Amino acid sequence: MFLSQTKKLLTLFTILCVHVITATAQQTPLKVSGTVKNEKNEAVQGATIEESVNKKKTLTDSKGNFTIETTDKGVISISYVGYETIRTNAKPKLVIELKPSSNVLGDVVVIGYGTQKKKELTGAIATVTAKDFQKGNIVSPEQLIAGKVAGVSVTSNSGSPGSGSTIRIRGGASLNASNDPLIVVDGVPLSGNNIYGAANSLALINPNDIESFTVLKDAASTAIYGSRASNGVILITTKKGASGKPVFTFTTQVSVSKIRKYVDVMSANEFRNYVDSLGTEMYDDVHTFKSLLGTANTDWQKEIYQTALGTDNYLGIAGSIKKLNLPYRVTLGYYRQDGILKTDNLQRITAGISTSPKFFDNHLRVDINLKGAATNTRFANNAAISSSVYFDPTQPVHVPTDIDNYYGGYFEWTSYVPEDGNYTLNKLAPKNPVALLYLYKNTSTVQRSFGNIQFDYKFHFLPELRANLNLGYDVAKGSGTILVPRYAAQNFLEAGQRNKYSNHINNKVGEFYLNYTKNLNSIKSNINVTAGTGYYNNLSINDSYYSYRYNGDSIPGTLNPNDKPENTLISYYGRLIYTYNTKYILAASIRTDGSSRFAKENRWGTFPSIALTWRLNQEKFFSGAKKLSDLKLRLSYGVTGQQDGIPNYGYQSVYTLGQNTSLVQFGDTYYQMGTPNAYDKSIKWEQTSAFNIGIDFGFLNNKISGKVDFYKRRTTDLLNFIPLPAGSNFTTFITTNIGTMDNQGVELTLNYTPVKTKDIVWDLSLNAGYNKNKIVKLTATSDSSYPGTQKSNGIQINSVGYAPESFYVYHQQYDAKTGKPIEGVYRDINEDGIINEKDLYRYQSSVPKYVLGFTTEVSYKKWSLNTVLRANIDNYVYNGISTSAIKAAIFNPLGFVQNSLKDVTYTSFQNGQNLSDYYIENASFLKMDNIQIGYNFGKVFNNKADLKINANCQNVFTITKYTGLDPEIFGGTDYVLYPRPRIFVLGLALQF
Repeated sequence: MFLSQTKKLLTLFTILCVHVITATAQQTPLKVSGTVKNEKNEAVQGATIEESVNKKKTLTDSKGNFTIETTDKGVISISYVGYETIRTNAKPKLVIELKPSSNVLGDVVVIGYGTQKKKELTGAIATVTAKDFQKGNIVSPEQLIAGKVAGVSVTSNSGSPGSGSTIRIRGGASLNASNDPLIVVDGVPLSGNNIYGAANSLALINPNDIESFTVLKDAASTAIYGSRASNGVILITTKKGASGKPVFTFTTQVSVSKIRKYVDVMSANEFRNYVDSLGTEMYDDVHTFKSLLGTANTDWQKEIYQTALGTDNYLGIAGSIKKLNLPYRVTLGYYRQDGILKTDNLQRITAGISTSPKFFDNHLRVDINLKGAATNTRFANNAAISSSVYFDPTQPVHVPTDIDNYYGGYFEWTSYVPEDGNYTLNKLAPKNPVALLYLYKNTSTVQRSFGNIQFDYKFHFLPELRANLNLGYDVAKGSGTILVPRYAAQNFLEAGQRNKYSNHINNKVGEFYLNYTKNLNSIKSNINVTAGTGYYNNLSINDSYYSYRYNGDSIPGTLNPNDKPENTLISYYGRLIYTYNTKYILAASIRTDGSSRFAKENRWGTFPSIALTWRLNQEKFFSGAKKLSDLKLRLSYGVTGQQDGIPNYGYQSVYTLGQNTSLVQFGDTYYQMGTPNAYDKSIKWEQTSAFNIGIDFGFLNNKISGKVDFYKRRTTDLLNFIPLPAGSNFTTFITTNIGTMDNQGVELTLNYTPVKTKDIVWDLSLNAGYNKNKIVKLTATSDSSYPGTQKSNGIQINSVGYAPESFYVYHQQYDAKTGKPIEGVYRDINEDGIINEKDLYRYQSSVPKYVLGFTTEVSYKKWSLNTVLRANIDNYVYNGISTSAIKAAIFNPLGFVQNSLKDVTYTSFQNGQNLSDYYIENASFLKMDNIQIGYNFGKVFNNKADLKINANCQNVFTITKYTGLDPEIFGGTDYVLYPRPRIFVLGLALQF
């Protein structure tokens, strides 16, 4: 029986073998060549090509081409991250167009210490990739995402080249500590240390190197960063090497920057007429103000501003050394930009290298990322901006140089000295704006390098377990000099200036974590567990120098002591992500941080979070909803901290050396006294607890998609500057943990593709955020008589029950007939018959309640057009420039006159009304940030390269009721800031 069955099996096996051999013999070898393109008809480099017969694989080159050997019975599979996999029968020639996929397993998002599938995200996370960045003349990375993320505002601080921006995620969470988000570049957290000579440390990173931004907004996604995450986290991923032959990418652009708007001051003739209209007012017993007027017609704003040129050039080489399994990317960049303010200039050279070799049968991956930058900057004297507004327009720029006026040949206000019959510089008068620029030379040189090496090892005996070691650094050196000749009016009394400054930054990062990921198919589950530790040390060395006169003599008593601030953070963290049946996701994390900023009893803090996601569209009751592509519900709660902005040694009793006015004599020697600083032994980090509920949705294969998030946050142990009882410390005021603030809002993101055909693709994106802040507590005990903490500008205040930095002013009264403000007449709010500080009231806030962004892009065949608009609604600005529009400022009894805004002819104010709400204006705005048109030539130079060109305009227009130069002013007080220019850019991109 056994032998019989065996013979039958052998016979069957023989028949099958013959059949297979025969079938194989009938298959004809075939060489398949093809091209892979995306939905925009662009070549796709690095797409994976696999044939079904022998399982051979290859990758497309820079032109999207491939060649692979198979048989005429083979099936070719084409796959690429973010696109649907296409399978087709083998043919000698193939042209493949990939279609974007919204549900690809490889579609992952960078999160803290790892990645997560986009469809399974549990937190409020937004990702902006290179194709969606802001276009044009971009010098600093954060400008790439302005207007791109709901609840995130990016406000430029200045129009100067390389100037920074203020980033706020959901409005910030602090009053006196930092509200800046934590920024992590390729796993290296940037400390935000001030680098001397760099207007903005982020501008030392080349935006062309960046692949994507991931913004972590809620506590569930940020709590893994613990004590640094209350203001959100921004993860920046730079471009990496790719498999295949070397691909060269060269981009270049030239820009022209022009001032968009001038401050509305009186012209020379208008100023003469205004002075004449007031008759013969005298500034002393002999001279009238009219006699001070000159005969020139000088527009000082046009004298200090210029049309500025710039260029940005970038070369990248990416490829792989196949024999060494070594993908690489090498980049070099050169940026040069003149400022619209004369003498302002920035030059930057950047370089970068990244490589990701694999060892031990691909079980060990080593990521090396190194970036470096060097800048040479000449900073213009920004004092010229305000001086150009106020300086007498009837005076000339230059005067003949003679014995009586030798201020470099520039006109300056002088005063007659009867005692010696000579004229001397009027030190209280405004200085010549042009002289402020050309007789001032502040130059700096800055070098910065940061990077890391990351070892990621997948264990041979347990491939689900990975060990990751990340070693990073961030070092910088900044130095500069300030030269002002002895004859310059701006430093005439000090005989000029020859100062220098320098500092060094040395930050170190060490992190290690274990990650275990396992599919438990028997129970339809997946677990992802991470546990790790981190060490972070931030050190600055601020060098000490005297202030010097131009001839090199030091000025006694001006030596600043050496400063060497340093802080260290040690952390332990863990996270669990559990997924059941791909529909239910639970994520929980915990982190504990120990910081050297605090005393031992307050040194450690714990920051937990928990989040749940329910993928509703995977449920059976939605199976009939064919048009529903995505629907998930997210819930999260977490606690984060804030330690940036807190003094390194604020919990210790620290002594500083006194000034020369408080020397103590011992024998024949004088010694400086040691002065104790105020300190708070119990100071600790601020703590923010936050709740978030979000809904993600998509329809028609994600032709329409978006998300809505509702959040509520409470910050406790808020730092506040409060008064102290006399004798209880070394000061009468101290910053300590005493406050509470609530923050809540709604965010909406909508994406829509109304047209998508072979020739035309039209994409629309809208994001909107509403945020409301309210201070709940500022003092240890409730005190209704305590108005709050006034800001140093005297115009804004933090008060219980109000938004932070509300304006604190008098209610201006107006003439019933003319509608004009009445000087010195305010509303008696408490009706006690007296106008005093009790009648000050809190009026509006500088922080916008609504922040919106809109992006649209249309491509037609080889043409493309895109634009970005932004809007702030319900934000107010104190027009500090207008406060000088008073007669007392024009007619100065010290012997000079100065120009003013035309508003002085309307109000006729004689004296300053600085605390009047007349100067608080609604600064809501709509801006077109950017508009660009591009053309893709496709293959050029005998099909050896791809060529694209584009033309771009930035700061296109602004619609607002605000009467000043620019309604977008962080902080809410406008005192003649460096204006943001309108920029025209012509660019070219070549890939070969």
